[in-house]
Amino acid sequence: MDHYTPRAWQPHERPTLPGSPSTPLHPTPKRLAFALVGVLVAVTGGLGNSLVIANLPYLQGALGATTAEMAWLPAAYVMTNVSMNLLLVKFRQQFGLRAFTEVFLALYALVTFGHLFVNDLSSAIAVRAAHGMVGAALSSLGLYYMVQAFPAKWRLKALVLGLGTSQLALPMARLFSEDLLQIAEWRGLYLFELGMALLSLGCVLLLKLPPGDRFKTFEKLDFLTFTVLASGVALLCAVLSLGRIDWWLEAPWIGVASALSIVLILAGLAIEHNRSNPMLMTRWLGSGVMIRLALAVVLIRMVTSEQSTGAVGFLQALNMSSEQMHSLYVVMLIGSIAGLVTSALTINPAHLFMPLIISLALMATGSVMDSYSNNLSRPQNMYFSQFLLAFGSTFFLGPTMILGVRNVLTNPRNLVSFSVLFGICQNLGGLVGAAVLGTFQVVREKFHSSHLVENLQLFDPRVAARVDSGGSAVGSLISDPGLRHLQGIRSLAAAATREANVLAYNDVFMLIAVIAVLTMIWISIRALWLMSTTQPVATAPGPSTQPSGATSS
Repeated sequence: MDHYTPRAWQPHERPTLPGSPSTPLHPTPKRLAFALVGVLVAVTGGLGNSLVIANLPYLQGALGATTAEMAWLPAAYVMTNVSMNLLLVKFRQQFGLRAFTEVFLALYALVTFGHLFVNDLSSAIAVRAAHGMVGAALSSLGLYYMVQAFPAKWRLKALVLGLGTSQLALPMARLFSEDLLQIAEWRGLYLFELGMALLSLGCVLLLKLPPGDRFKTFEKLDFLTFTVLASGVALLCAVLSLGRIDWWLEAPWIGVASALSIVLILAGLAIEHNRSNPMLMTRWLGSGVMIRLALAVVLIRMVTSEQSTGAVGFLQALNMSSEQMHSLYVVMLIGSIAGLVTSALTINPAHLFMPLIISLALMATGSVMDSYSNNLSRPQNMYFSQFLLAFGSTFFLGPTMILGVRNVLTNPRNLVSFSVLFGICQNLGGLVGAAVLGTFQVVREKFHSSHLVENLQLFDPRVAARVDSGGSAVGSLISDPGLRHLQGIRSLAAAATREANVLAYNDVFMLIAVIAVLTMIWISIRALWLMSTTQPVATAPGPSTQPSGATSS
């Protein structure tokens, strides 16, 4: 690769990897400013999709769409977001960090402004897809700003905080989004997001990142690879997002999209495998170390789906409103912040497997506690379990990324490959978790419902009493005895459906606990094996390491 602007760096400020900013010494006030801007940018990047996820029912009414149609909004965001690191890393390397910063934040603000003029579902989906593309840049941007806020000896702590801050967006969105809806209905969400985007743009224009080295990196074949791979991954994301809603074996498009995604992904990998200067190092990605890392990230992300797919879905099935769950969202946010801060304070390059084991143990404990829920369970009954799950969901992020970064430092050409791998595993892990758990919940609900209904016989005195009780509840409104009896049967059927859902969610919680325990056992065995063969459990960069810029997207 040819330098565009070769520089002579001091030892303490030299960028470790292409595309990273230099790290000059900053006075304390300026470090604090970098930290605040890093938090602002990272949260802004995460809020876009989080506000939509937290308010899908309200947006559904505003756009006049069905549940299946509304599911395309978060799906479109992930479809375009997940593969953008293929281009973003090279964009930073070739055009510089300042161009990267200003161009993508300006685009983010423009796309958010476009949200205000969305009046139908198709345009909303198109805008969400555009948001996914430009939003992918903000996670790495927040990470770079956070790195500037810490001295070299605390560089790993900065990496953990920068990477995890964007994960706080979803619990934050659930806390205050109802107030935004009251301001200007669904446009209130986008007005707030636009304000955050413009504030972030102003801050990064006032406080610029230090420059880094620039290289000529793009080749014509890169864009072919990106088009093929991004299309394949996008189709896979669509299948995982919509499969449990349209149902896997009933919608013909799911089969077609699944087949095309496999063909396109394999074609893209084949192109890269046979290139003389590939963008993706397929042989490195296919190594045992990277496959194990990818599998671990996917499994842990599946476990973290317990909060969004499990606990929140369970309480909504019991007709709990967002206002009633407000205190639970506060607990989730506190748990996420606690996990992030604890990870930053305790991160140890020599012991990176231990945080993963602790995270899984905490999340398994929380899931087992939730598996004893019933129809009288309320948000306050889930405070402790959800705190454990929120803590574990951010406690594991930093160590998993550092496990991969150590392999990038030995060969910087692996940077794009690792960025793509980490981003895809993070996103697909969440999608796979939601798809598997959501499908499992539907299947178990049908099982429990059929089991309950087949034991409800009208000649059973207890059943007859329950039907009469349900009919008596509307006795002042319905005088016809036959209609009252029919209403009593409907009331009993609704109660049976509710109980079937409760039992199904308990099964989901237990399944999550099983996945967490099995993953924890696997990682523990791997760590013990490495120790017994006298290899370091996880050698990682020392305190002065500069992060690679890989993001969770």
